Amino acid sequence: MTLLSVRDLSVSFTTYGRTTQVLHDVSLDVPACSQIALVGESGSGKSVTMKAIMGLLSTPPARINSGQIFYDGEDLLTMPPARRMALRGTAMSMVFQDPMSSLNPVFTIGDQLGTILKYADRRLGRQRGRAGRRARVAEVLAQVRMREPERVAGSYPMQLSGGMRQRVLIAMALLSEPTLLIADEPGTALDVTTQAQILKLLKDLVEAKDLALLMITHNLGVVRETSSYVYVMHKGRVVEEAPTERLFAAPAEQYTRDLIAAVPRLTGPALTAATGEAARQGGGAP
Repeated sequence: MTLLSVRDLSVSFTTYGRTTQVLHDVSLDVPACSQIALVGESGSGKSVTMKAIMGLLSTPPARINSGQIFYDGEDLLTMPPARRMALRGTAMSMVFQDPMSSLNPVFTIGDQLGTILKYADRRLGRQRGRAGRRARVAEVLAQVRMREPERVAGSYPMQLSGGMRQRVLIAMALLSEPTLLIADEPGTALDVTTQAQILKLLKDLVEAKDLALLMITHNLGVVRETSSYVYVMHKGRVVEEAPTERLFAAPAEQYTRDLIAAVPRLTGPALTAATGEAARQGGGAP
């Protein structure tokens, strides 16, 4: 079953009297309980697509010119605003790429997650008291593998590491038990080891909770580890789509081949014996 379906989506921005189209007939599908990647270089239109799906584009300057966005069979672009708002943050959740700008520095983690849970419960018609919200916050923090979740809930964002803040954002997205999770570059600005831990955590949670994951990234290493199907974007268009293994084995588009070729490797001229000899003699890399 297709949970999310974007059909022929076109978006433009008008600034200083000039209109520029940034998305051109973008189409993609996210089946239920699947792991899909949307990949491309910076400026290719990935985040604009995500914001259009979540209803986060500021209008003006953004304008959706045409297209449809179906979630569970309902067109998000034609449904009443109140209905769409009720879906956002409950059935559809998002993990943003910058924890420090997504978390409020003057409130504790527990206060922020508790407030979000309070509004999500209200939208879903649930009754939960303050003690129940505290227990749910601690439960979700434990699910994202936080040690001492109660201590973390009482901490401020600046008291946590980058990896811990990213886990908090994942916990925030999971509070309302969504069916669709959109992750926008969740490993940005993290060291390689921490990034690998975050990606493994996301993959494990998605599989354990039967979530659909739409991973937005420019990192093909992330794509290979976290997705079963890939959409490649370039200049506001989807230029290629394929199952992950087939995309890496036989990319059809030159742009896709260039992206794959740009992935850093641990072998090559810079790591040869001749390079090492030159460095020892003070000549540096050739």
